[in-house]
Amino acid sequence: MGDPTTTPALDVPVLQVSGATVRFGRETALDSVDFRMFAGEVHSLMGENGAGKSTLIKALTGALPLDAGEIRLDGQPVRIPSPLEAQRHGIRTVYQEIDLLPNLSVAENIALGREPRRYGGIDWPAMRRLASEVLAELGLTIDPASQLGTHSLAVQQLVAIARAISTDVRVLVLDEPTSSLDADEVAELFRVIRELKDRGVAVLFISHFLDQVYEICDRITVLRGGVLVGEYRTTELLRIDLVQKMLGREITEQRVRRPSDPEPGTRVVLGARQLRRWPRVHDADIEVREAEVVGLAGLLGSGRTELARTLAGVDQPDGGVIVLDGTPTTIAGPRRGIGLGVVYSSENRRTEGIIAELTVRENIVLALQAQRGILRLMPRARQTELAASWIEALGIRPESPETIAGTLSGGNQQKVLLARLLALAPRALLLDEPTRGIDVGAKVEVQNLVGELAANGMSVVFISAELEEVLRVSTRIVVLRDGLVVATLPADELSSGSLLAMVTQPDDGD
Repeated sequence: MGDPTTTPALDVPVLQVSGATVRFGRETALDSVDFRMFAGEVHSLMGENGAGKSTLIKALTGALPLDAGEIRLDGQPVRIPSPLEAQRHGIRTVYQEIDLLPNLSVAENIALGREPRRYGGIDWPAMRRLASEVLAELGLTIDPASQLGTHSLAVQQLVAIARAISTDVRVLVLDEPTSSLDADEVAELFRVIRELKDRGVAVLFISHFLDQVYEICDRITVLRGGVLVGEYRTTELLRIDLVQKMLGREITEQRVRRPSDPEPGTRVVLGARQLRRWPRVHDADIEVREAEVVGLAGLLGSGRTELARTLAGVDQPDGGVIVLDGTPTTIAGPRRGIGLGVVYSSENRRTEGIIAELTVRENIVLALQAQRGILRLMPRARQTELAASWIEALGIRPESPETIAGTLSGGNQQKVLLARLLALAPRALLLDEPTRGIDVGAKVEVQNLVGELAANGMSVVFISAELEEVLRVSTRIVVLRDGLVVATLPADELSSGSLLAMVTQPDDGD
């Protein structure tokens, strides 16, 4: 458990695992890891993508069996063969990728599988009352009868947390719970976490936002390469030391190589004039030149994603013109966009990105094969060669092309998705939250990759909720507010403070 002087002297852990080992074929994802959680504390699990965090969570919550090791609850050995058994023990998980049913109401999602019944049927008023009470704890005033899919990803994330805390929870696992939340929503979530902590709930908080980890967590456990590095009090571990323990190398190696500004007169590859997409994009003008990275900066709901999706042809505009190489162009769907060399990477990896049941190889060649058609199958040897080259180039782990993509960490799944798009050799690449849920080391790798792509002539649109990241990566920044482009400025003329002021400034008359 690391240096004993860094470990608090507490009572019997509510949850403890000793010697946790999990193997996938020849790959060892966890190697004799010890881990513990205590009632009434917030604990963070840190490590690079592929460090074993997701594997440990799945083992603790019954989604994966341990090949070796023991799990104890309140000091007593237990078997947790399934997520249902974990829930019976009071262990609930909210995963980074929302696993609710968007076609059902908010109340139905919160009570799913535990619906109150009366006279042999569902007691709908009781269900809505339950949902209202739980939502009130999160500071949400949405209608429990409203359809979940009509709400933003941020609200859906909070509904998933509401569902988890609506039961007699003793251990709550939050896997990147703030990745889709704005600052006010994060503050509300932290308020709820502190209330749960006061009730004696043990909360496992997993996040790549170091500021949030240091604000809400009492202790930190660090994994690297499936091995325990140590357990530490948050107040006794400097941030730079945490990063070095995660990476196993000096932080000075992790410098982002920002792309150079394009030469004056560089041609515009992709652009739009007076582009409209109801209800989030209003008369947007944008230009993306060859060999540059244009960052889209704005708060949730500002129209960043909608603008990118419309530019790539994923969504169709309600007005305005898309321009490709100076020529007005209609991009009727993502397939047409791919054919024109314009590709979009969705912020929602689960539903619009990775096919979890397919192998890494199959995921990487998917778009290329779709271009060729079902009658021109790519030879298996060529698929393996292509996949292996991208696995090496992007540092995807495990390295086997035949690994099932759904077993990879979130960061490695993101790299597989990027490999699929880069294999198309696009001219314009639109990346929506490409580093969301990715650890410090992998995040720098992706940021550097974006810079290298621009240096090699590619036009890149980059979206991130982290304004500092947008500044770090971009050559120019388009600022959006309430669906309007309010400014387009060189990145080197902005600071994080000035950019924050621009994206949060209320419109005149507000």
